[in-house]
Amino acid sequence: MSAPLPGTTRAWHLVTHPKGTPTPADFDLREIPLAEPAEGQIAVRNLHLSVDPYMRGRMTGRKTYVEPFALDKPMTGGAVGEVVASRAEGFAAGDLVLHDLGWREHAVLDAKYAVKADAGDVPLSAYLGALGMPGLTAYAGLLEVASFKEGDAVFVSGAAGAVGSQVGQIARLKGASRVIGSAGSDEKVRRLVEEYGFDAAFNYKNGPVAEQLAKAAPDGIDVYFDNVGGEHLEAAIGALRLHGRVTICGAISQYNATEPAPGPRNLGLMIQNRLRLQGMIVMDHAHLRPQFFEEVGGWIRSGALKRDETVVHGIENTADAFLGMLRGENTGKMIVSLTD
Repeated sequence: MSAPLPGTTRAWHLVTHPKGTPTPADFDLREIPLAEPAEGQIAVRNLHLSVDPYMRGRMTGRKTYVEPFALDKPMTGGAVGEVVASRAEGFAAGDLVLHDLGWREHAVLDAKYAVKADAGDVPLSAYLGALGMPGLTAYAGLLEVASFKEGDAVFVSGAAGAVGSQVGQIARLKGASRVIGSAGSDEKVRRLVEEYGFDAAFNYKNGPVAEQLAKAAPDGIDVYFDNVGGEHLEAAIGALRLHGRVTICGAISQYNATEPAPGPRNLGLMIQNRLRLQGMIVMDHAHLRPQFFEEVGGWIRSGALKRDETVVHGIENTADAFLGMLRGENTGKMIVSLTD
């Protein structure tokens, strides 16, 4: 085992359940004790932290498919870091690992909950984005849940985010006939077309989604990958062709709603066009991970798949990075870096 750890570290705590849009007052960065690892444990100095849309659901105090954040307890989330002390077989100081004790500077955890991250010629932070949970979500949600096939026309909402940007690129690489994306700024729309290779894209703030989608996909779509919900979902249902499929991955437009959001008004088209709408949770698709690492890792290394990150530096800015991500201030994956 290496040198003793500092006796304390800093970790973010949720102090209130947000009502509507979260604010900085809902979070607090606190000093917490840091014990030496016990048998079977490792101590990790976190290098990069992940903030993701699903974390908003964990702040309600209600259990969904994952446990909610407990008030006045350290928060958790994806992180990659360097092992600084080990009492676990197979792990040594200097190893790089992916784990779920983010939102803090240091973590001590059972080694069975850590996965070695072989950075190689891929940046370590990619294991929180393109080669991490968002990337697997995109890969599984398009190929397995939506049953994508060559020649499909694909529409992606939230297309400049960590998941959406990868969905569109994978569809293109797999032979989509047309890839359309929506985003929240003209600059993001430009990037979707010029950098990610989308055939068309639009700024959903510039007019009704249904009208803009009809112009971008005049012949309709076969697959819709939903990160937004609300108006986008209704518009996509109206644009889907016979036997169209929808992967419902997220509904970020509704995460801060204080009242139940109305459902799509055109669900009758599900019968007429024999549509399939299916929700997804990435943990159900862990069996795809080896295939995902090989295929997507190859695309990243060759430059065929582009990955963007919006990086915020410093543990003290983690809550602000999360709030900014909810406001759509990121292009690609929002990362908090604890390195210089």
